[in-house]
Amino acid sequence: MEKDADIIIVGGGLNGPALALAVAQAGLRVVVVDARQPDARAETGFDGRAYALSIASKRLLGAIGVWGDLADKVQPILQIKASDGVAGQRPAPFFLTFDHAEIEEGPMGFMAEDRHLYAAFLAAMRAADVTLISGESVVAQEAGAAGVSVTLASGRVLRAALLLGCDGRGSGVASRAGIARTGWGYGQTALVTAVAHQGHHGGVAQQYFMPSGPLAILPLAGGHHSSIVWSEEAAAAAAIQALPDAAYLEALQLRFGDFLGPIALAGDRFTYPLSLSLANSFTAKRVALVGDAAHGVHPIAGQGLNLGLRDVGALAEVLILAQRRGEDIGAADVLERYQRWRRFDSTALALGMDGVNRLFSNDNPILRAGRDLGLGLVGAVPSLRRGFMRQAAGLTGEVPRLLQGKAI
Repeated sequence: MEKDADIIIVGGGLNGPALALAVAQAGLRVVVVDARQPDARAETGFDGRAYALSIASKRLLGAIGVWGDLADKVQPILQIKASDGVAGQRPAPFFLTFDHAEIEEGPMGFMAEDRHLYAAFLAAMRAADVTLISGESVVAQEAGAAGVSVTLASGRVLRAALLLGCDGRGSGVASRAGIARTGWGYGQTALVTAVAHQGHHGGVAQQYFMPSGPLAILPLAGGHHSSIVWSEEAAAAAAIQALPDAAYLEALQLRFGDFLGPIALAGDRFTYPLSLSLANSFTAKRVALVGDAAHGVHPIAGQGLNLGLRDVGALAEVLILAQRRGEDIGAADVLERYQRWRRFDSTALALGMDGVNRLFSNDNPILRAGRDLGLGLVGAVPSLRRGFMRQAAGLTGEVPRLLQGKAI
């Protein structure tokens, strides 16, 4: 089979470009197919959409040449405070504080706006040997002994040794490859926006565990803006989203509290339903899945993108080392190395977040007392706190080289 590239990546969100840059550095020829037009997303104004990047993810972005364009646009996370909460009441007396001074690696993470992150990826892809096909969708794919082909909506056919699905929870790559999914909905919807506030956030991320779902207040660059990820039961979320801005803000202020002074809406208002969605396999014949295409998780710990970048680091390492050994990068035994590395870890973390959400998203007085004591216990034992912090920072387990900041 005459090939147009070594690897075709379907999905140009964030994981797809990161993976393209990682493997292109080793000389692999890469085509990224993205259904969206890139410039509109990269050049959008402030809308509040943002991601929490772990220390390990920051190291990967540095290793693939993206961090330099982001460094002055991110907000370091210096503390994380977590507590039980009820709308209109002060937080529970037992709470948990993680402070960056307790680990040696610096800030526990960084908040990066979607527009800045994507613009940095786009600039890096244009500077690297990565072919980006925008405004095109894949309508068919076929895997054979010698390679894989994909057909675009325009009728164009592309051929490569390997097809990678970075196309989200409803992954067309996965479904066309016959990969089924396991999962369930939470009956919750995330309301996402951004607020401006009078007080300075000080680089502190706040997590309130409300009976209807968690509320995350995440610091953005500049000190006086925060990103909001606010989970509510689906019917209540729909009613809140339908409110005019003033009433929406009033409902949010009731849950937000007054610790940062008066707040005002500063970004667009988004919603998305919350669910758990795990691919039953991360690989198929000449196919591998990455990020949400492999594992869609609850946002309770802000680990979705970080999990995807761990996939990126592991798969890039597997493919680059296989290429250097002269192996077929699309062969089943090569892809199985990636699956063995990532499937247990990502599934365990997804189910762990599922359990935390179920434990905290209720108002059972017995469970509430137990979890408050648990938060207090972890907060009182430094070794436990540091263990949680290092895990959230992506510094534990078998860490891929790129997530250590090392070249492959």
